[in-house]
Amino acid sequence: MQNKDRIVIPADPGDSEDFDVTAEALEQAYRARMIRVTRTKLGLSQPEFAARFKMPVGTLRDWEQARVMPPDFAIAYLRVIARHPDMVEEVLARATV
Repeated sequence: MQNKDRIVIPADPGDSEDFDVTAEALEQAYRARMIRVTRTKLGLSQPEFAARFKMPVGTLRDWEQARVMPPDFAIAYLRVIARHPDMVEEVLARATV
């Protein structure tokens, strides 16, 4: 069994609407929460955050709603934004590429 298929939270047998949660789904949920918390702590809407930090708003929405797993490099970028949002904005403003 691959790690992504490994069940980390089994469904409640007494709840017909419950379902198993895999390791991959749990990781995706944690990443989605981290992204949403980062954005909301800055007091920005999705369009504002996306514009400020140069990312497609649709991509941000997909990540926050856990429809798509953000890649590791995006998580690293978002962690830098969480700690140093003004520095990131300043660097992006000076970028010529």
